[in-house]
Amino acid sequence: MTIALVSLLLTIAALWAMARLSRSDTRTARLATPAIFGLLLIWLWQAAVMGFHIPRILLPAPTEVVSALFSHTAMLRRDFVQTFVRSVIPGYVIGCGFGFLAALAIDRSAFLKRGLLPLGGLISAMPIVGVAPIAVMWFGFGWQSKAAVVVAMTIFPMLVNTTAGLAESGALERDLMTSYAAGYWLTLLKLRLPAALPHIFTALKLNSTLALIGAVVAEFFGSPVFGMGFRISTAAASLNLDVVWATITIAALTGSLSFALLALAERAVTFWHPSFRNPS
Repeated sequence: MTIALVSLLLTIAALWAMARLSRSDTRTARLATPAIFGLLLIWLWQAAVMGFHIPRILLPAPTEVVSALFSHTAMLRRDFVQTFVRSVIPGYVIGCGFGFLAALAIDRSAFLKRGLLPLGGLISAMPIVGVAPIAVMWFGFGWQSKAAVVVAMTIFPMLVNTTAGLAESGALERDLMTSYAAGYWLTLLKLRLPAALPHIFTALKLNSTLALIGAVVAEFFGSPVFGMGFRISTAAASLNLDVVWATITIAALTGSLSFALLALAERAVTFWHPSFRNPS
């Protein structure tokens, strides 16, 4: 009864605080609102596990997840390095790079546009559970096969968004560059690529989460004796759900941090874009 009363009071207080903060457009208010909501959800999770006596093999409490993070730090760090540093980052860079270069080639050639775009759509439609075993057979059980899956997942979003962004500049701007005797490459560098930056950053942010998901799922189909996907599968099989949730927490925080860093980079590079202008 005490836990229920405390949860009710905290929920009312959090809703009141978020309602007050929603009336302000300051950066502090924008950061505090999701922080309060997240802390409230964590407390309700803890209260539900304690109040309803949910077995830890079904849903461990947040305190048990935090304890697993500290008690298995070395193991989780090794899993993070294997999955994120060795698989996600190389695959992300190669996939986004190839997608960007393919978009430039498509923009330059109508023949490639009719050929590569449908092929890119076909690649993106392939399920991870079908691609991952093939990648393991081709590249082995190391990080190379996981990076290959990440490459396959990240090429198409970058290709489509960059192609759409290159068409974003208006006809008047392009005619002005022509009147200045600017060639294709100068127009691309001075006009069309800057106009495409919001679309490119959209693809980068989208791929930052897709890459991590692809690498983790690919590890379910063959990996060394460490990695986030390997840890989730083996810990779940041995009913160590606290380790599973600790790994999920690390993956979620990593994906969120990557997205946030790219959003900050986007704001610094495309500060001139109307979406970032201060309406006041």
